Amino acid sequence: MSKFMLVSAMCVAMAGALAAQAGAPAGQSASAELKVGDKAPDFTLPGTDGKTHRLSDYKGREVVIAWYPAAFTGGCTAECKSFRDAGAAIKSYDVAYFMASVDTPEKNAEFAKQEEANFPMLSDPDKKVAAAYGVLGPAGTGARASRWTFYIAPDGTIQFIDKTVNQQLSELTSGTCTANCGPGPKLAAKLAELNVKKAK
Repeated sequence: MSKFMLVSAMCVAMAGALAAQAGAPAGQSASAELKVGDKAPDFTLPGTDGKTHRLSDYKGREVVIAWYPAAFTGGCTAECKSFRDAGAAIKSYDVAYFMASVDTPEKNAEFAKQEEANFPMLSDPDKKVAAAYGVLGPAGTGARASRWTFYIAPDGTIQFIDKTVNQQLSELTSGTCTANCGPGPKLAAKLAELNVKKAK
């Protein structure tokens, strides 16, 4: 192979690699979509309760992280209220649960206060954790997180990924659902289905 052809081939390969990472947050490469059985990416994110939450701190407990697009929007407000109103049912299980977005900590703090959230809401403004969870779309090109909820087992592996939350909200607001309506009750029901142990 001539030197020219070799250099051309290397340039094409490098261009392809850069294209695959285009749109990803700085310092983050595109990653394959997570699936059940995968190790959940660790995170260290500020919460609206004033604490810094790390996934590794909850080893041995069930963790649920519900990604949402943006604070103060209609769907996210309905989702937050649903989690808040189902708090007693959810907290009857040994689970650490959060909503998370790429909003700033300040914006999420205002949102949590307005909606009287009784659980922490996490902020990922640099989008690194959102990219790791694959909620920003192909190659991390999305400006907002998809409304996906991840159930993480005590051993740190992903048990379930709920991508139907938008549908649940539609049923909730349209009045077509008659029992266990909305993301909050659905979360509690999924914890039971996954045989998550009860809180002491």
